[in-house]
Amino acid sequence: MEKQKKFSLKNYLYEYKWWYVFGIAILLCVDLANIYIPQFIGDIIDGLTNETLKKAGIPMMLMKILIAGLIMMFGRFGWRYCIFGASRKIEYRLRNDMFGHLETLSARYFNEHKTGDLMAHFTNDLEAVRVAVGMAVITTFDAAVMSIMVIIKMIIYVDLRLTVLAFVPMILVAIGCYFFGVQMKKRQTARQEAFSFLSDKVQESISGIRVLKAFVQEKKDLEEFQKANENNMEKNLAVVKLRSLFGPLLDLITGISLLLTLIIGGKMVINGTVSVGQFVAFNSYIGMLVWPMIACGDCINTFSQASAGYKRIKDIFDEKPDIIDKVKEKDGEHLTGDIELKNLTFQYPDGDTPVLKNVSVHIKPGEMLAVLGRTGSGKSTLADLLLRVYDCEKGMLLMDGRPIDEIPLHVLHRDVAYVPQENFMFSDTLEENIAFGLEDRIFDHPKLRDNIKEAAEAACIHSNIIDFPEGYQTLVGERGVTLSGGQKQRSSIARALLKNAPVLIMDDSLSAVDTDTEEQILENLIRLRKGKTTIIIAHRVSTLQKADHIAVLTEGELTEYGTHDELIREGGFYAKIYEKQQLEQELNEM
Repeated sequence: MEKQKKFSLKNYLYEYKWWYVFGIAILLCVDLANIYIPQFIGDIIDGLTNETLKKAGIPMMLMKILIAGLIMMFGRFGWRYCIFGASRKIEYRLRNDMFGHLETLSARYFNEHKTGDLMAHFTNDLEAVRVAVGMAVITTFDAAVMSIMVIIKMIIYVDLRLTVLAFVPMILVAIGCYFFGVQMKKRQTARQEAFSFLSDKVQESISGIRVLKAFVQEKKDLEEFQKANENNMEKNLAVVKLRSLFGPLLDLITGISLLLTLIIGGKMVINGTVSVGQFVAFNSYIGMLVWPMIACGDCINTFSQASAGYKRIKDIFDEKPDIIDKVKEKDGEHLTGDIELKNLTFQYPDGDTPVLKNVSVHIKPGEMLAVLGRTGSGKSTLADLLLRVYDCEKGMLLMDGRPIDEIPLHVLHRDVAYVPQENFMFSDTLEENIAFGLEDRIFDHPKLRDNIKEAAEAACIHSNIIDFPEGYQTLVGERGVTLSGGQKQRSSIARALLKNAPVLIMDDSLSAVDTDTEEQILENLIRLRKGKTTIIIAHRVSTLQKADHIAVLTEGELTEYGTHDELIREGGFYAKIYEKQQLEQELNEM
């Protein structure tokens, strides 16, 4: 198996290195043009004051300023295109890679992490990283280079002593930036965690709005939302307060620097040490240093926020899937449907007791096995193990005579169709929902519509679909809220039947349909799945009695096994449930 690459932002930056190289080179040209404008203005002032600049020379000086301005205008477009373009492409790649990585993770990860929190990674955290590798990179480089170039220009063109005197207060900025950065990182982390919690609260409340209304819990839920919203506001205000304090302090230090320049520089102009043009240019250079100082604070803020976001993103990429391929897929490899459980014992990773204990069953290709048991007896766990949602000990679960972990995941998931207890429908048309498990798309293969119709008829949902105004093109609401429970179940069954897989697992997927519809679906299953293995998990005996074999689970143990008639003769749990349900049916018919 290919070793998973360690996640690092450096790989993404390296991929777009030339975008950054060209962007920074263009920015350097813009900065060079920018620092010469005050000098040109100073030269014009001194030339006019000393009468050394003739009228014919003024247009030439103005042309230099115009050229510098044009370089800055086109250059700013150029570096924005390169740097911002690279940052957007990195964000795009990161989002794709993060989503792709999430799809490889096992069920355990999604049991431990809420949807709203994961959504925050794709919005706030990614945006913070994008700003850091975009605007913040430029700001940092520009602030550093501009500061150095301006200081050099101040020393060479004006005066060393005046430059040192004006720059001394700026040292305080560097000290302040360090402490500001430490505090800002803590507050940004808390801010993003608060946003994640708020996002999760909103997502959960909207998804469960029907339950909230049914139990009249709107007021209580609103109060909980207000608490989450208040926490989010407080964490955001903590960031704003720190930022608001740092900005005025920078302005104060800049003001002190300007004041010293005016007092000392003014005396130097009077003494003739510095010319009027040089003094004007020097004040312009002081103004140019203000932006790098402010940018310093913004960069620390941005990088602090990005650092917190990057850590959260990195945590996702560092998560390893529990279920992995241990062998490579062979060309043309398919399952035949031979399944064998050998003393299968399984305990959840965070559990204390085994959910399944010494279960041994052999399902031959083409057979139908029915599984019955009380709630919590391990029926759904068995389905999860057959789908490798979790791994059991090697050799306890065999498919086609091989341990299940030696079956490539792609082969296993392609050749095993599954109808879960919770029937999930996507916000798409009914046609697309039924065709979801196909490798080919309907758009490319319109003939698939005939197969979809046949699967829908076999699942007894076709008559309902054609009654909808848009038929198979009817849009299903989020999670299928516009469909009834029975319609969702039958649509999921149609989706599984359309896959025509060698193995079909149905986990209590007929509970929401009436007995007549159930009987029709079972007859269709028997007819369509000749030669293919089918496992049906159910609570109703009427669903199970046509199976080749019936397995009864009691607290994780296989307590009864045989045909319907054999189990009735034994007079055990199965027979009692059968008699009870028969009586209930007779009473309902009266």
